[in-house]
Amino acid sequence: MKNVDKMEKAVVVRQRRVRRVWIRQLLILLSVIGPGLITANVDNDATGITGYSLAGAQYGYGLLWAIVLVTISLAVVQEMVARMGVVTGKGLADLIRERFGVRITFWSMLLLLIANIATTVAEFAGVAGAMDIFGVSPFIAVPLAAVIVWFLVIRGNYKYVERVLLVLCLIYLSYVFSGFLVHPDWTQVFHQTIAPTIPKGKGEPLGYMLTLIAVIGTTIAPWMQFYQQSAIADKRISVNHLNYERIDTYVGAFLTDFVAFFIVIATGATLFVHHIQIQYAQDAAIALQPLVGGNGKIAEILFGIGLLNASLMAASVLPLSTAYSIAEAFGWERGVGRTFKEAPQFLFLYTFVIVLGAGITLFVPADKLVFVLNLPNIVGGMLLPLILVLMIILCNDRRLLGKYVNGRIFNTIAWLTTIIMTILTALIILNTIFPNLFGG
Repeated sequence: MKNVDKMEKAVVVRQRRVRRVWIRQLLILLSVIGPGLITANVDNDATGITGYSLAGAQYGYGLLWAIVLVTISLAVVQEMVARMGVVTGKGLADLIRERFGVRITFWSMLLLLIANIATTVAEFAGVAGAMDIFGVSPFIAVPLAAVIVWFLVIRGNYKYVERVLLVLCLIYLSYVFSGFLVHPDWTQVFHQTIAPTIPKGKGEPLGYMLTLIAVIGTTIAPWMQFYQQSAIADKRISVNHLNYERIDTYVGAFLTDFVAFFIVIATGATLFVHHIQIQYAQDAAIALQPLVGGNGKIAEILFGIGLLNASLMAASVLPLSTAYSIAEAFGWERGVGRTFKEAPQFLFLYTFVIVLGAGITLFVPADKLVFVLNLPNIVGGMLLPLILVLMIILCNDRRLLGKYVNGRIFNTIAWLTTIIMTILTALIILNTIFPNLFGG
């Protein structure tokens, strides 16, 4: 009996140890998690919702294959910046300046500034489009949103607001439910995911390539690499906790593209099937009608809330990311808690991007909002190869990362992504110079 009691006590002790280990690992994960999930959720912003909705409306399920493949590329690219941030404790802009010098850093930051301003304009265009659904003039909605975003980040409790916006991101799940309720042709969904059919005809394949670049550009946006690595560096995550940050990054990459996949399915099964093109922001709300029993007004309200939430969150992060990256690149003082006297360049850049983005949006006609919302995706897609080349070089520098340099698989995926984006960009430039090159 004594031996049995001892054995039972030993089992209980082992179970308690296992529970303690699991609890400890969970607590570490919760303390580390954040940069990857936040970056991924912000990626489903106004430009993301618009880009995926346009892909579904124009080509049905024809670009689902791209979302699956780009998810793999996104996970690899964001893991690279996560690894660099954890191992070096520095942001990407900082590493680019140290490794490549001021000249390349200057041009990289200039291109990033242009791309991020275009995206910020798109975010405020998203605010205008969302508030138009509720009958609010953009001349009221956009300036008010700009003031609120600026005040909350500079003078308010931005971390608290960020958490609220992240919770509201759950509204994106409405696309997942709608994707099932609309009863898509699942045979076609799987076929186009595995063996896509490239459309032919007048204007193709140029239109298809532009949409493909937009899908990749909105999924792996250049600002994401700078933002996530800076966030990780600021958090001072230990190398011992690198695997937890990898989980954060991979989960974020999966979730953002899981939602994207169903946005394409929902719009493909509604807008594409009925030959409805997205001219105004609220046109994309048709994809949510199956979720609310075909009630168009409720669908518009649901879409408007989601678009407004996505736009406000990104309108906060994009200017902040821009200011952090450029200030970091040139060694300027930076930080949300700083005053204009302590960090003048940082706060001026943040304010400048918001004011310029909101100001330009006010001059955008309502029927051009969708174009403005999608344009940054194409610009970001064209800028992406440059950023990826710099990242690949950094991630293979043993003096910088030691044993944490890229492996063969990561290098292969990163280079393939870079080469594909470079080829697509070159083809579009060639078609612009020679309009008849692709027959149309």
